[in-house]
Amino acid sequence: MAEAQLQQFLAKVGQLNAFVSRCQSQPELLQRLRDCSHHQQVVDLAQSMGFDIGRRWGDGVDASTHNSDSLLAGARPAQGEETSQILLETDAFRLMRLHSCAASSPPGFWYDQAEAEWVCLLQGSARLQMEDEDSERELNRGDSLMIAPHRRHRLVATDGGAGTIWLALFWTMDRGNSVSS
Repeated sequence: MAEAQLQQFLAKVGQLNAFVSRCQSQPELLQRLRDCSHHQQVVDLAQSMGFDIGRRWGDGVDASTHNSDSLLAGARPAQGEETSQILLETDAFRLMRLHSCAASSPPGFWYDQAEAEWVCLLQGSARLQMEDEDSERELNRGDSLMIAPHRRHRLVATDGGAGTIWLALFWTMDRGNSVSS
């Protein structure tokens, strides 16, 4: 581990320890922590108290300083919004970069698309709900998911702060090709 990475790791551990100590000393704060249902709520609670615990291992201090060819570069969308950029498109497929910031599908809305979709999270985390499953799926950095055509799904939540960056590949199914989900 390089010295800069070691210092980044030790600083985050220090922030986490200070956050935990404060939560343990204040019952009302400990209850607010108990009430958190996912990672981003914990990060937001800590941030509201001045603690920086949200950066994951390997995340830079500011992704916007990467070169313009980086999939992690660029301004984040407003809270509750998602931006999309087509990276490559042919008659056979479409490759997109999506950047979500505290985004979710509207209540009652389900995606039902004719295309197959493969997504991979490059930054952040997301929670998805498949209509045919009882529990939500949580995706974190590096996780991928294949979604078959017409498999209804919805976005429950993405990270706030720096947001969630996805790589998404869409294609139309041909004869003899199939997708497992």
